[in-house]
Amino acid sequence: MNFWLLKSEPDLWSIDQQIKSGVKGAPWDGVRNYQAAKNLKAMKKGDLCFFYHSNIGKEIVGIVEVIKEHYIDKTDKSGRFVAVTVKFKKKLEKPVSLEDIKKRKELQDLALIKQSRLSVMPIDDKSWKIINNMSRI
Repeated sequence: MNFWLLKSEPDLWSIDQQIKSGVKGAPWDGVRNYQAAKNLKAMKKGDLCFFYHSNIGKEIVGIVEVIKEHYIDKTDKSGRFVAVTVKFKKKLEKPVSLEDIKKRKELQDLALIKQSRLSVMPIDDKSWKIINNMSRI
């Protein structure tokens, strides 16, 4: 299993909207960056992803699971980009802010810090565990 981080602007698609999508999940679409699209193509069914509220909040608020691997993104008229389908797994007990992540020396190599514009990025196992521990009250 691999771990990922998915960014969404909460005024466009929030964790609460993801929860409402239920067991059928919802497509993670609209990604138009080639590196982010490459990351979507690498996702496998069962992979877990942090759900990050970008712009408003700038914090990891939950976890979703990939339930359908990449397919052509119906919102892309060119047919070049892909989407995956994810379903809600859980809300974090306590959101983990970008500010708190930046304070942790062992998380300084995360793409979230180094490539802040990237909307879909891998998370290594060690960082996944650290951030999960940070989310506990």
